Amino acid sequence: MELRQLEVVVAVAEEGGFTAAARRLHVVQSAVSGTVRTLEKELGVQLFERTTHRVTLTAAGTAFVPAARAALRAADLARAAADEARGVLRGVLTIGTMQGVWLGLDRVLAELRSEHPGLTIRLHQAAAVDIRAGLRDGTVDAAIVAFDRQQQRGLTVRSLACEPMVLAAAPGRAFAHPGRVRFEELAGLPFVDFAPGWAVRSAVDRAFRAAGVERTAVFEVNDIVAAAELVRHDLAVCVLPESIAAHFPDLALRRFTRGQPRWDVAVACPAGEPTPAVAALLRHLG
Repeated sequence: MELRQLEVVVAVAEEGGFTAAARRLHVVQSAVSGTVRTLEKELGVQLFERTTHRVTLTAAGTAFVPAARAALRAADLARAAADEARGVLRGVLTIGTMQGVWLGLDRVLAELRSEHPGLTIRLHQAAAVDIRAGLRDGTVDAAIVAFDRQQQRGLTVRSLACEPMVLAAAPGRAFAHPGRVRFEELAGLPFVDFAPGWAVRSAVDRAFRAAGVERTAVFEVNDIVAAAELVRHDLAVCVLPESIAAHFPDLALRRFTRGQPRWDVAVACPAGEPTPAVAALLRHLG
């Protein structure tokens, strides 16, 4: 069994087909199919169910793929250890991120690339549940996230920043006090919410539950700019982390008088000794 065979099987499983896996691996489709057939013959089991329209894992394939990922990760660690001994980092570092969770990551990535030009950095933007799954199965090496306590279990987590969340509204929308707002004032207002699974949505849900106030979501979006446009046209109000809201200076921002929602951003990685690439990222994050 060769590492290339494992890489091909993992690619077919993750891409959902032989053609897509071939594109990912930059080879012809017949090479992918041939590699899988050879490995299946060697193992004496069928890894994939093939139909005209789809490719799915068999029970044996479902058991095999996580072990294949672990083997590939171990091989990467071995290569990284050898490179680190020479003061060089290579390979791919996959960093999970959520929309709005940036916190100067561009500066960190620039420094990391400058120090290790042979390192390829892949940003994987997804919902919290998907990023956590990636950290657990090894498809994500580290993540800049806003996880709640439940989502942090089983991971190594280090806080990077904690900031207030504010209400963003159109400048002409009237409230009882300038610059401040009470949860009770928001009960009857139209809200733009982010999709379930977004860290912003989870934080806002928790804050309103704690305040005992229900809000009326008339819009649900998966893009911060779209949310800002709806607020700008006075179609709804929205609660955002202060650093994100600051990107839209034409909106009127108000802090909460009590129970202010907090936005806690951290770096998370699998428990245990970090890989050399993850260790380098952690150093640059400070």
